[in-house]
Amino acid sequence: MSGGGGHDYRIDLTWQGNRGTGTSDYRAYGREYVVAGPDKPALTGSADPAFLGDPTHYNPEEMLVAALSACHMLWYLHLCADAGVVVTAYEDNASGTMARVGDGLQFTEVVLAPRVALTPGADRERALALHGAAHARCFIARSVNFPVRCRPEIRPDA
Repeated sequence: MSGGGGHDYRIDLTWQGNRGTGTSDYRAYGREYVVAGPDKPALTGSADPAFLGDPTHYNPEEMLVAALSACHMLWYLHLCADAGVVVTAYEDNASGTMARVGDGLQFTEVVLAPRVALTPGADRERALALHGAAHARCFIARSVNFPVRCRPEIRPDA
């Protein structure tokens, strides 16, 4: 942890895509890489298949959407626990959109679509409202320069 209440994060990334001639040509190299952190399992990634990546690996764009989804969920669960709203299940079908802006591509929005189950008798309105509070606190959402929208619902079987 750094001074001033900040936090530091370290990730090691190693390119695995040298097919013998390095980057001698755009199609000559693989986009595979390994992400590792201290005392954590390695994660193999690649580029989006549109950019010659391996479709069986997560690409950076998917990992950004996943980071936004996970950050929102972790804050939401924290706030529900503090508020006495008992969540019994949580799933999110998050999606991100990239579009051409100027001379390149960039994210234009991410939409989170969490579906939450609560214990019987739980305050459903409070549970929905806590998504707004979670969104306001999410470190990742606060750090990106595109809108992150949240369309939550409480599962009907809750």
